[in-house]
Amino acid sequence: MREIKEHPVLHFKKQEKIHFVFEGKEMEAYQNETVAMALYRNGLNVFSKSTKLHRPRGMFCAIGKCSSCMMRVNGIPNIKTCILPVKEGMIVERQDGMGEKPDRIEHFPPPIEINRDIVVIGGGPAGLSAAITFKKYGVSPLIVEQNPLLGGQLIKQTHKFFGSEREKAGTRGIKIASEMINMIKKENIENFVSSTVFGFYPPNTIGVFKKNQFVKIKSKYFIFATGAAEKMIPFPGNDIPGVFGAGAAQTLMNVFGIKPGKSILMIGAGNVGLIVSYQMLQAGINVKGVIEALPSIGGYFVHAAKLRRFNVPILTSTTIKEVNGNKHVEQAITVGLDKKFNEIPGTEKTWDVDTVCLSTGLIPSVTLLAQAGCQLKYVPTLGGYVPIRNRFLETSLKNTFVAGDIDGIEEASTAMIEGTTAAYSVLIKMGKDATKERESSIKELNILRSGSFGKKIREGLKEVQYE
Repeated sequence: MREIKEHPVLHFKKQEKIHFVFEGKEMEAYQNETVAMALYRNGLNVFSKSTKLHRPRGMFCAIGKCSSCMMRVNGIPNIKTCILPVKEGMIVERQDGMGEKPDRIEHFPPPIEINRDIVVIGGGPAGLSAAITFKKYGVSPLIVEQNPLLGGQLIKQTHKFFGSEREKAGTRGIKIASEMINMIKKENIENFVSSTVFGFYPPNTIGVFKKNQFVKIKSKYFIFATGAAEKMIPFPGNDIPGVFGAGAAQTLMNVFGIKPGKSILMIGAGNVGLIVSYQMLQAGINVKGVIEALPSIGGYFVHAAKLRRFNVPILTSTTIKEVNGNKHVEQAITVGLDKKFNEIPGTEKTWDVDTVCLSTGLIPSVTLLAQAGCQLKYVPTLGGYVPIRNRFLETSLKNTFVAGDIDGIEEASTAMIEGTTAAYSVLIKMGKDATKERESSIKELNILRSGSFGKKIREGLKEVQYE
């Protein structure tokens, strides 16, 4: 079993136990646990096999943005089990490649069409901030979220935020998430969880698959706050089960109380890599080391100092060379880099670990906007392709706004302010008096992006913002 027994910050309240069947064997799960988490907690590493080479596949992102955990559930293939809540009596099987066709016909409820004034796609920090802002002005939005839980990245961030009091400085991300989710409940803000938006058809329609039902939603205004996906880097063995995105490790530990492994090597010494490494120590996991390809640590000194107090080595000018293992990570090999990022022969180092965690950046989740014809531009400093927009966060598609990591990878505090800014922009279009509030919000964003750490963001924004 991989359960975390003790934690200095978190207290895991186990829900009622339920039972499901995995390949003929009855397994226990907890109510509100996802299928993938239940399987991993029970010791399963291999979830499927790859399409071409039939190599073993395990979890990678744990938020429904990759295909690594696709399995056959109740006879239906290609189900993303990391975001599917487990149900009593559910039948789960591994699949090989694309899997076989369903062995029975699922009778779904008939499709429906609904109309809403405003739809917010994404229930993370940006989306929740937007929704709460709307409600303060007496406007009722609809939140559509693919995951079974609201809160996005906030629900797994146990560290305390920096910034001013308005940016929740000194408050843990999990507490911020709890406060926002409670506000959503208190204000009775409509939200669809476990609901995937599969298409955006401008100017006024999205297609949603909500708990086995097709829902066509029409609205005049949309805010896309779909966040970002973990970035994979190429190296031999990067697909072996036990190679996780840093966010997946956070989900396992801080949401479901499951250890991703016993001994871990972290790739990437930015803020996320350093923070997640420290959270692993809190969960009782042996962090063997952190490596960084750049010649200096990218994250804040305070995060690096915490690791050094625990004697965790942080090696700069070092990259991952390969990962080895039979159906699971058994070993990682790193190598030193010169000033031109060429490998230095003879500097290889072998690490005996069962888990490799990648914190090598995020990619904005712009696929829905791309499908709809929104103008995008590739800006490396913002994480990849991002939507062209004005300073009020309206894209090239009329009445379609963006907020959070979808328009550039930044901190959660920035995402929350952008969500508020986008909401003000919609409210102004609706005839509400929110101009002063929007300008104040934009000013706050500029302050957050000031200084040396915000330089790249400021330069990137110049490439995508229009008047």
